[in-house]
Amino acid sequence: MEYLLHILVITGIYIILTLSLNLIVGYTGLPALGHTAFSCIGAYTSSLLVLKFRLSPWFGLLAGACISALAGTIVAFPSLRLKGDYLAIATFGLGVIVHSISKNWSSLTRGPLGLSGIPGFSILGFRLSEVWSYLIFIIFFVLLTYLVISRVVQSPFGRILRGIREEEIVILAMGKCVDKYKIIVFVIGAFFAGIAGSLYAHYITYIDPSSFTIMESVIILLMVVFGGMGTLLGSFVGASTLVIFPEILRFLGTPSSIAAPLRQMLYGLLLVILMIKRPQGILGKYRWK
Repeated sequence: MEYLLHILVITGIYIILTLSLNLIVGYTGLPALGHTAFSCIGAYTSSLLVLKFRLSPWFGLLAGACISALAGTIVAFPSLRLKGDYLAIATFGLGVIVHSISKNWSSLTRGPLGLSGIPGFSILGFRLSEVWSYLIFIIFFVLLTYLVISRVVQSPFGRILRGIREEEIVILAMGKCVDKYKIIVFVIGAFFAGIAGSLYAHYITYIDPSSFTIMESVIILLMVVFGGMGTLLGSFVGASTLVIFPEILRFLGTPSSIAAPLRQMLYGLLLVILMIKRPQGILGKYRWK
């Protein structure tokens, strides 16, 4: 039972990441391949503040989200001049840079050794030590993320984002400052990615650079595309399916030497079939450009 609850906690964290990336990729049409960099910044910021300065994990959570949002602002400026593949490469570079810093700045991050003993959250003196209690905590943040991003995409602001995705020149002709909207979108997405990173760090109580590789960014992007770009419910479907499905394959009863490659093969086959039969994703309205 505890294993199942653990999987649900991890699923909730990935849903937050997928929702935040869907705002950037699905609704605004900005190809971003470095989303894990923001969660890495949030995780390390929160963990270092708590471990080195004995601050509250709550303060670390907020600080990690804000520093991630600041990083999102910095990344947003190249998006004002870059488009398509060039923007994807630029955001990919961010992921590589942040991962390299976390791996090589040993005096701060302890490099490959990682940070251990990260304290968990407490609410009114009640420490979230049980997995079920942390699951409820994660559900709260999933709902908060959903409500905020849902409010954004359903507002006039969200309609402009979809206009930028479909035809940026039309939005410019309407007299709207497209650059401002792109920056705000990156800030919001990075903010919630930072929250997800901090939640992960305080739940696992240990982080190292291997948790924030560029491959993780690709997996989160796959979740967005799999569930469907431009739909928030698709983020729930994509994240839940691609986190839970590989875990189900663990119980096929095959030897461990075969199980891992088999899971990867079936996992890849599922994605290939979906992209052929329904390239816009399960619930999506738009295709990847």
